[in-house]
Amino acid sequence: MASSPLSTYENSDASEVGAEEDLKFNDIQKSGKESQNVEGSEVEGATSKWSAFVKRFEFMQWKKKDISDDASLISRLKYSLLCPPHGPVATLFTWSLVIVTIWAASYVILGQVALPGKEVITVDIHGGTVFSILFLLVLAYLGGMFVALVKLPPLLGMLIVGILVNFVPYISVIGEGIDNKWSAALRSAALTIILLRAGLGLDPVALKKLSMMVFRLAFSPCIAESVIVAVASHYMLGFPWKWGFMLGFVLAAVSPAVVVPCLLSLQERGYGVAKGIPTLVIAAASMDDVLAISAFTILLGVTFTDGESTDIVSLVFKGPKEAVIGILWGIGWGLLMILFPPAVQNPQVNRQANPSPLMRSTLLVAGGLLALLGSAKADVPGAGALAVLTMGFVAGLGWRSQGWEDKNPVCDHLASLWLLFQPLLFGLIGTEIKISELDRSTVGRGIGVLVCGLSVRIVVSYLAVMGGNLTHKERIFISLAWLPKATVQAAVGPLALDLANKAIHDASPDKDMDFLEKQRVLGQQVLAIAVLVILITAPIGAVAVMTAGPKLLEKQSSDKTEGSEMKETESLEKGLKDS
Repeated sequence: MASSPLSTYENSDASEVGAEEDLKFNDIQKSGKESQNVEGSEVEGATSKWSAFVKRFEFMQWKKKDISDDASLISRLKYSLLCPPHGPVATLFTWSLVIVTIWAASYVILGQVALPGKEVITVDIHGGTVFSILFLLVLAYLGGMFVALVKLPPLLGMLIVGILVNFVPYISVIGEGIDNKWSAALRSAALTIILLRAGLGLDPVALKKLSMMVFRLAFSPCIAESVIVAVASHYMLGFPWKWGFMLGFVLAAVSPAVVVPCLLSLQERGYGVAKGIPTLVIAAASMDDVLAISAFTILLGVTFTDGESTDIVSLVFKGPKEAVIGILWGIGWGLLMILFPPAVQNPQVNRQANPSPLMRSTLLVAGGLLALLGSAKADVPGAGALAVLTMGFVAGLGWRSQGWEDKNPVCDHLASLWLLFQPLLFGLIGTEIKISELDRSTVGRGIGVLVCGLSVRIVVSYLAVMGGNLTHKERIFISLAWLPKATVQAAVGPLALDLANKAIHDASPDKDMDFLEKQRVLGQQVLAIAVLVILITAPIGAVAVMTAGPKLLEKQSSDKTEGSEMKETESLEKGLKDS
């Protein structure tokens, strides 16, 4: 989503800026240059160390060697093996990697159908699934368009459509005809797209420069709300502690889909730009989501550990083990994405970087699906989301070093895919809510849990941004901007229910079915409360941000200071605005 330029100001207003403000601006420029000199020396030091390390391997790099047109076959073969990968060898490996990755992703999605063999396989699928999904896609898209007309997030309309198709006469066949396995697979694909976009959008240079205020805003409200929700759900809904904290981290993630567009709109009009408030909130929102998703996936893995396991040590270390596996897998796959397809196809002809965007997108998405769905098959479900986030972040790092900008063709491809998967995701989430199966105590007490969590979140958000130069009104605005929930809740909210349903489906006769059924009921309650928080906070948060922004934030009145602030925040906003 491209942002329009900030509004320009009248020349008469600009001429009224006094000499005192000009001196302040000169002081800002001077201090900025001094800080740039310090940062530049740090960068030069790190670069020299890296250059010294790379220099040891110059004998392996084709950039340091040339080959003539009449070179022998053996010389050409040796040259083709130099790094980074290039030429026919790299092309052959890239295509092989694409085929193997697509096959592996097909296996984790389709199961035995993707394996070699000739025996007849019986596939169990709900009748009417394709018809229902296609019509749900169209209706959810139209619902999003309608809601957007009243200046509310489109995902609300999509979600409401998904809920309505379950019980409205004549169209309830759509909700009833969707196969649960297909629904879970499509939601996992949508989650993969979200996580990849978030990972690619993180700017490491900007993140390194963030102040402690951003870290406090990212971590403090998230952790505080998770703890309060866990306590409230334990005593109000009877949740076990693990399920309470899992619900807490589901609800704690702020929604970039709601917050970022609102903040960019205010920034374009000059509100809060002088103190970098839009940058502060946008940067912290991405970090907040990473923390919430990571903690949730680890708790999800621990919660669905085999109930017969008596190895306490293994249970305690299951979460950290899955985190390490996910990070390592993400780093490994991200490095592969940097090398393949090769940035330079044939250095003998042209040494300019010109990688294939389509091939990179295919490998990244297929690798994300393999990690997210394959982790469940490998009995490390907490590793999947972390792996997808990490591979997107590592790949983005490498692609920037090869000349791509933050807004690159792969990001454009993922944004196009999101246009398709967004109505599917929120529509399918809505179909999971059966109004007839919701008892009033779950809804009423669930709202009570939300009120407890959100109340603490507002207070902690206000306290987290104290200690800087923000005014009382600006702290209140940031607390309001920290309310909206939507994207992450819709993506991860159903995961616990999916695993509970799978556990019942795969259960052997000697399993404790009462325990598994209790987990299924808890999964339904988590999903119901996740949808409630979207329905309540997304519209209230969006309206609050857009309405309170002009009243609580100062509007920038100096072109010079505005330009200075825009330069300082440009790289950060460019990397995070699509997350």
